[in-house]
Formats: sequence, structure tokens, C-alpha cells
Amino acid sequence: MASETLPKFSIQTIAALAEVVSGGSASDSKPPIGHYRSGPKLERFFAGLNIELRIGNGSRVPAVTDRLTFLNNEASERTAIVQVIEAVADPREYLDEPPKLDAVIAYLNKRLTLDGCELRKIGSTFKVVAVATNTVAADALKARADALDLHSVHADFERALSQAESDPSSAVTAACSTVESVCKCILDELQVPYPTSKDIRGLVTEVAKHLNLSPGRADFPKEWEQDIRTILSGLFSVIQGIGSLRTHAGDAHGKGKNPIPVDARIARLAIHAASTVSLFYIETWQRAITGSRR
Repeated sequence: MASETLPKFSIQTIAALAEVVSGGSASDSKPPIGHYRSGPKLERFFAGLNIELRIGNGSRVPAVTDRLTFLNNEASERTAIVQVIEAVADPREYLDEPPKLDAVIAYLNKRLTLDGCELRKIGSTFKVVAVATNTVAADALKARADALDLHSVHADFERALSQAESDPSSAVTAACSTVESVCKCILDELQVPYPTSKDIRGLVTEVAKHLNLSPGRADFPKEWEQDIRTILSGLFSVIQGIGSLRTHAGDAHGKGKNPIPVDARIARLAIHAASTVSLFYIETWQRAITGSRR
């Protein structure tokens, strides 16, 4: 995981996390937000994440808080904080008490959102994602994918969003896969076979042909035909760029001895570009099946 891209969490988030992980003070009359863990159980919990924690004869909550604070202050160790957050929000910990899981998610998200992050359900588990990754196009794409039951699109895009900060290379690959999934879903709906070349360029070219999205089409109104041609030409350049970035910076291919790591900023660029392209293609396909001229 790319720990250098993770922000430093606030002291309020660290305190809340320590409270949830430990279950609070043994003398507290209030029920714990998460599960109460004794000293040995806390040591085993952290050991399961390959994080050393020694409580000994010390107090549980201060020991956990001190360890989390140390990890939070070290940029190279900050991914360990994410591991702890995601582990304490693992649904398998609350199979007999689903409401407790809801309480844990709500309690942590109140603090995490102020740090620019949130726990979001991805598949069957919760992952820490950057809230800033979302845009109007991204939100609209997720809504359309859900409404139209485009499950592969939803899965690829959620993977891209959830990994932008923690694993930018994987996020770039997922962003490219999002566009490819959109194209395949549209071709499936049109009952058109996939092209021989099933990479992003081949799929987009095939979909564009059936949706009449060629920059050279001649039926645009004269008032803005050149503008649309320019945008469509740029769209194909963006798509080619996403595919090339996946090849050079994504995790879909092997790396040499000295790979150049991609950062979260570039991953978000690929995600935003992919969401814009994908949303445009879905909306164009929807207009085509309703009989609209454009």
C-alpha cells in the first residue's frame, strides 16, 4: 500500500479508534461501542495485523492509544491505521450483533469524514476511502450503474474509488476496467459481439460505431458541429490515455527492477476521466434505446 499518500489522521479519530478497538475502560458503565477486548485479546488482535502491541501491566486504552498515535505519526506506518480501522469494522466480527457494526461504522465515520475519509462498504466488507475522490460525474455514474444493474461497472468503479489513496496503481487499472465494463455491458444489451481486440481502445471503437459517436458524423447542427467534433476527438484521446496509463502505471502487468510509482493525484485523474467517459456512454446508449435522435 502506498502509505506516503495517506493523510495523518486527527487525534480525535485516533482516540475514537482506540475506544472502538479496546471497548473502552473496564470501569465505564456505558456499553462499549465495539467489542470489549481484554489485554491479551488486544495483543492478539494487533498481532493478527502484524502490529506489535505490548500492554503488560499497563492500562489497556492508553496502551492502544499510544501505539496508534505512534503509527499515525510515522508516514511509512500509516497504512497500519487503515488496517486497524478496516479490521475493527469487519462484518465477521459482528455476525451475532449487526446493530453493533452499524454503531461502529457511524461512530468512526463521524471523525473520519472530517479527515477527508470514510468507511464505505465495498462488496461485503468496509474499506477506508478518500471522500475527495467523489465528483458529480462519479456520483452520477454510480447511481446509473446501480439503477441499470450494471454490476461489473459498479464493482470496477468502487474498486477504483476505494484504492485511489491506498493503492494508486490498482486504482488506475480499475478505472480502465470501468470503461471496458461499460462498453461490454452496452454491447451485451445491443446483442453485439465483442471486437477481436478487447482492450479499452477496441471496445470503445466498437461501441462508438453502434452509438454513432464518430467525430466524423455529419448530422450535427451547424451551430455547434465543430464543438462536438472537438469534444468527441478529445474523448477518444482521453480513452487512449487511460489505456496507456494502465499499461505503464497500473498493476495489470509485471514491473521491472525500477518501477516508477504512480501517485494518488494521477490515479484520481484517471478515475475522474473514466467516470466522465463512462457516464457519457451510458447516457448515449439510454437515449439511443428511447429513440432520441442524439
